[in-house]
Amino acid sequence: MALDSKIPNGPVADKWTNYKDHINLVNPANKRNLDIIVVGTGLAGGSAAATLAELGYNVKAFCFQDSPRRAHSIAAQGGINAAKNYKGDGDSVYRLFYDTVKGGDYRAREANVYRLAEVSANIIDQCVAQGVPLAREYGGLLDNRSFGGTLVSRTFYAQGQTGQQLLLGAYSAMNRQIGRGKVKMYNRHEMLDLVIVDGKARGIIARNLITGEIERHSAHAVVIGSGGYGNVFFLSTNAMGSNATAAWKIHKKGAFFANPCYTQIHPTCIPVSGDHQSKLTLMSESLRNDGRIWVPAKLEDAKAIREGKKKATDLSESERDYFLERRYPAFGNLVPRDVASRAAKERCDAGFGVNKTGEAVYLDFAAAIKRYGTEEAYVKGHDANDAALVTKLGTAIVKSKYGNLFQMYLKIVDEDPYVTPMMIYPAVHYTMGGTWVDYNLMTTIPGCFSIGESNFSDHGANRLGASALMQGLADGYFVLPYTIGDYLAPDIKMGEISTDLPEFVEAEKNVKDQIERFINNKGTHSVDYFHKKLGKIMWDKVGMARNAKGLAEAIEEIAALREEFYKDVKVPGSANEFNQELEKATRVADFLELGELFAKDALHRNESCGGHFREEYQTEEGEALRDDENFAYVAAWEYKGKPSDAVLHKEALNYENIKLVQRSYK
Repeated sequence: MALDSKIPNGPVADKWTNYKDHINLVNPANKRNLDIIVVGTGLAGGSAAATLAELGYNVKAFCFQDSPRRAHSIAAQGGINAAKNYKGDGDSVYRLFYDTVKGGDYRAREANVYRLAEVSANIIDQCVAQGVPLAREYGGLLDNRSFGGTLVSRTFYAQGQTGQQLLLGAYSAMNRQIGRGKVKMYNRHEMLDLVIVDGKARGIIARNLITGEIERHSAHAVVIGSGGYGNVFFLSTNAMGSNATAAWKIHKKGAFFANPCYTQIHPTCIPVSGDHQSKLTLMSESLRNDGRIWVPAKLEDAKAIREGKKKATDLSESERDYFLERRYPAFGNLVPRDVASRAAKERCDAGFGVNKTGEAVYLDFAAAIKRYGTEEAYVKGHDANDAALVTKLGTAIVKSKYGNLFQMYLKIVDEDPYVTPMMIYPAVHYTMGGTWVDYNLMTTIPGCFSIGESNFSDHGANRLGASALMQGLADGYFVLPYTIGDYLAPDIKMGEISTDLPEFVEAEKNVKDQIERFINNKGTHSVDYFHKKLGKIMWDKVGMARNAKGLAEAIEEIAALREEFYKDVKVPGSANEFNQELEKATRVADFLELGELFAKDALHRNESCGGHFREEYQTEEGEALRDDENFAYVAAWEYKGKPSDAVLHKEALNYENIKLVQRSYK
């Protein structure tokens, strides 16, 4: 099957406008005759459900949480990018487009990224109109802050809870449509298979997680907005329930899976403290806007800190190594996430780590507190030489920007980050890979669309901070509502699709067979036992740094673990009840397949780019070394029965507006 990205002709700045002018539309009177299923109700799914219903379509929305408000989008803390140039610092649509492509190490699709940058400004207007309480300056204008990988301030934010506030905006819009009867909400339901009729996606099989009932749901199109697959590593910043099942099920039905090895390691997470943990906690990247990252300059000081003989505050400025500022003076602490993560790992591997495990660096706000406090003292006419007053004033300003994040750190670590520097270390966060989609956001299955983090299209090999919220809302509010109409236009006279069709019967049987297999398995180990083993393989051999030997071993080990899982997993309880162990079993079964394809993708890509770092391919300075001649393409994998048999398809990335150069942040 040849990949057709359906990218419109013409200049990149005109593609989206011209495209919208010529696609097929559905008459408002006909929209009420068309049904759309939306799986996932985070920012992408929630905004899509609300907008599609507002347009007149009949929407069925599914989430496995007890409420759409609990979607993992709430965990996005730092902000949302938009090219509004409110700071007058030179931002533009083109610069956001350029920063996104460069930040993704030139492995993103140009046309999609430009469209993303183009509609970004509309997102802010939409959210303000919804009442989202974005931060404002003293004069009432919306405020912006900086984020990694850019030289401008374009990130809109709501203290350290931007994702939560944006999700409440989308949720409110969707709730209005629920009240109108245009959205039928299925909470505590999990999609377990896709139904294809005559080659088109026409419905899903879902399990009611409260009663265990298996249900059939039909529609004229299916939209997947189920997020990423970071929990394949077991320990990640994702919520424990976050999973890859919806995306993986459509992959097994014919949707190509693109670039699975492109997974982001976020540099500012609370470090691992032991084997007892079930997830990791993200400290927003916005903290790097004011915090300075450092380790002791001398090995003996690092050792003394690890042994409890010294504290961070005991070291003078000359005894500290602000290694990001030293290595990347132009961007300093605001280098992209992949660069910052690898730099932190390099320092810790060299013995300069500062916690008991040796895997942590400091994020220090002392300089920011002093800077803000001094400025505030001048503004208020106080003595700027009064150190105690300056600290008090500066602390208040930092608290207004990041207070909930500092409180969260204090509760978890039991140290006051206003006084003692935070300890941070990289952790698995966002997945740039996902289901392959064309310009319409449709997968290789006609009628099956994928939006937000569940698709691959906008971030290349590394996502810039504050761009996840931007993509999710862009897809849901401003892209999919246009493109899905072009697909649905021929179906306006089709009528309701029956769930009694043989394809629904077969799909339901397959789901029930898998569930019965788990329930009747007489194994000895829990689901978490296997998930943790998978996570250790992934982190050790497919994590921040990879090599051919480790990847080949990982592929064999994951395949063997998957075989052991089906033989020896124990799932207590029954199928027809609330059974969280059964929920986890179906999800981990998918992770055990995805993990192998992940490693296979990383092994075939003999280069380093963004979040994919192969130790064999690096510059003398230890930076990622791309191979544009041989690997400037999207790797889209076709399912053929098992991950080892997956077939590679390539979509060439043709850069017409940006020159391919080695990334530099110096």
